[in-house]
Amino acid sequence: MLRLTDIKLPLDHDEHALELAILDKLNIGKDELVSFNMFKRGYDARNNSNIQLIYTLDVELVNQALQERLLHQFSVDPHVRITPDMTYKFVTRAPEKLIHRPVVVGLGPCGLFAALILAQMGFKPIIIERGKEVRQRTKDTFGFWRNQPLNPESNVQFGEGGAGTFSDGKLYSQVKDRKHYGRKVLHEFVAAGAPEEIMYVSKPHIGTFKLVNMVERMRKTIIDLGGEFRFSTRVEKLDLVPANTGFKIQGLHLSDGGYLACERVILAVGHSARDTFQALYEQGVHIEAKPFSIGFRIEHEQSMIDASRFGDNAGNAILGAADYKLVHHCKNGRTVYSFCMCPGGTVVAAASEPGRVVTNGMSQYSRHERNANSAIVVGITPEQDYPGNPLAGIELQRRLETLAYQVGGENYHAPAQLIGDFLAGDASDGLGEVKPSYTPGITLTDLSKVVPDYVTDAIREAIPAFERQIKGFAKADGLLTGVETRTSSPICITRAADYQSVNVQGLYPAGEGAGYAGGIWSAGIDGIRVAEAVALAIAPAKE
Repeated sequence: MLRLTDIKLPLDHDEHALELAILDKLNIGKDELVSFNMFKRGYDARNNSNIQLIYTLDVELVNQALQERLLHQFSVDPHVRITPDMTYKFVTRAPEKLIHRPVVVGLGPCGLFAALILAQMGFKPIIIERGKEVRQRTKDTFGFWRNQPLNPESNVQFGEGGAGTFSDGKLYSQVKDRKHYGRKVLHEFVAAGAPEEIMYVSKPHIGTFKLVNMVERMRKTIIDLGGEFRFSTRVEKLDLVPANTGFKIQGLHLSDGGYLACERVILAVGHSARDTFQALYEQGVHIEAKPFSIGFRIEHEQSMIDASRFGDNAGNAILGAADYKLVHHCKNGRTVYSFCMCPGGTVVAAASEPGRVVTNGMSQYSRHERNANSAIVVGITPEQDYPGNPLAGIELQRRLETLAYQVGGENYHAPAQLIGDFLAGDASDGLGEVKPSYTPGITLTDLSKVVPDYVTDAIREAIPAFERQIKGFAKADGLLTGVETRTSSPICITRAADYQSVNVQGLYPAGEGAGYAGGIWSAGIDGIRVAEAVALAIAPAKE
């Protein structure tokens, strides 16, 4: 098949337009075209009065000779190429006798896909998750949002499905994916009940309620293939012995008092497993501090974002709820950017430790809630902002989250401020048209109390700059809620080219918590990569 890219058509094109565009592009007759499939559909809304749909199409022709002729004819055209083989191929199979089953610690998207791939190759992995099964975890999380006590082991951060379960369910990333692992991720999600459209829309998303059902189905698949799950079980300590690289893993000490002998452990604990990071550091596992970002959640009415981005085309079913991606480089050398933008969504309480307040964003598949929200955050680095101990970024997160808890009223209400008041440096004492979506509630205040001055200064400079890109972004009664600290892991558990820790043989740091992914899609991809590395270490591929 041939792959045609950058096929542009009007937003309101008819059902025959794609076929006609193919015939016109290749200058062939209708009888020479057998079929075509939509690989990707995006849009260009830079001119919102003339929005264009942009397609990538896979085209089947009547014979190989015609395909070869067209490839020669379009040899200098980057938009006509052979369709790559994106079929996932297992790198090896488990041996008949497996002395030690591989262990996966953590059941977010990285751990889930690592376990699935290992199970599909016959390795019957053991999966350890400190939180609860996804349905009970959802009850605990929604309970916290309704003023019930925080469960430190079952919340937005911990439990089956990981932090991505309570998000917009975005399935796209800037990660390089030359082996098309991302396609495998999408295929497995569709098999588990995700909408078919995630295979072709340019910015696919799923939403929380659909993710819950999908995670349950994927767990069942892993169990059917011989996998074993241990929920509400935390790894307390690694059993390490000296080795050439420093250490070698030979087992895990568990929170239920048990011990699990093992030789290969995928560590996919997510970015909020602070106690685990501390324990690893104390045992000598090599950890480095890495950059992350801090700031607030910003809320506007979704209808305003739609009108600004799409003009008269706002509400079009193909376009859906509008999103945005913004970046501003400040005079003080800081960079402010939007992160985890949730169209038609809600700001959620994402705390995992008592006495701390953290925000995040979430959308359902429909994206039909009244408000749009996004993190507006400032990039920070260990060299400039939290030098010294590799875990210093965690301590900075905790200080800010504690401040937010205190300023919010010490009841898990989040501190919030109107955009106009924030820009003017005045504490807020009343709401405007934008109603807060955060539960259990907000406390209007002065948000400069909960972040360093450089964050306040940078965001105050950035918001008017963003107004020049999205009309209404600096609207006075838009709302800021804080504090956003869990944008990514503040540490990296450094690994070598073989995906093992640089100083612990048999330990495979993976996913967002280890510093190797950001979001559901890239974490799933990393889980596949690391699962393959573990599988090949146990059962090298035959020549």
